[in-house]
Amino acid sequence: MNNNSKTARILIYIGLVFWLLVNLFPVYWMFTFSLKNNAEIFGENVVGLPHHWLWSNYASALKTGNMGRYFLNSAIVAVATILITLVVALMATFALTRLIWKRRKTLNKFFMLGLTIPIHASIVPVYVTLSRMHMLNTYWALIIPYAAFSLSMAILVCTGFMNEIPRDLDESACIDGCSVWGIFLRIIVPLMKPAVATVGIYTFLQCWNELMFANIFISKSALRTLPVGVQALSGQYTTEWGPIGAALVLATFPTLFIYIFLSKKIQESFIAGAIKG
Repeated sequence: MNNNSKTARILIYIGLVFWLLVNLFPVYWMFTFSLKNNAEIFGENVVGLPHHWLWSNYASALKTGNMGRYFLNSAIVAVATILITLVVALMATFALTRLIWKRRKTLNKFFMLGLTIPIHASIVPVYVTLSRMHMLNTYWALIIPYAAFSLSMAILVCTGFMNEIPRDLDESACIDGCSVWGIFLRIIVPLMKPAVATVGIYTFLQCWNELMFANIFISKSALRTLPVGVQALSGQYTTEWGPIGAALVLATFPTLFIYIFLSKKIQESFIAGAIKG
């Protein structure tokens, strides 16, 4: 039995290592792709390390392709969207789960209805609304729709987590003289960190990688986000793929780093609903 268990464990480890390599290969390929010239990319050295490490590809992407500006635009939109989504979702969830008032279940169903609406199915009405409000070609043309379409999932995640917080904490804080706002800010919000991390990453992925809204609602080059900038770069520099690979790295790696740093909080939020007491 011991030999069989050791053999099974070794096979499991081999399978996990193989699966790790399979998942890391696209990241490796993208990074090495960004440091090669066209000759290596299209035949001489497709998979191996670059023969000549062309860090100048990143300089071309940042300066000639204006990717630095697009990166800043994406960061501004992402941070603002995450902050708005978190504040509204936490306050709405607190009102729906901890306060007692009429029609709260109806309002919760209304929020959950947003999960059934595909984001790109609303391009025309959102465009007309933003146009009438003179908000096209501004950061708000992306921030408001992104936050609105992320709100339903954010409330769903926060509701499941907030329901596991004992209500005795609210009662104890109220007896000690804490107001409703005090309970929310001092008791509930500090205990919602795993859910906040989950919602933050979900919202970040939604707005960082979105292309259609950013391409339609923003026509000024100075306000483009990274996905639109990469698209424009591939059209402008069709013969130089190294800078395009560098732009893809700049657009993709921040997502990986943020997930790595916050993955522990996400795992805590997933198992929080299974643990009571």
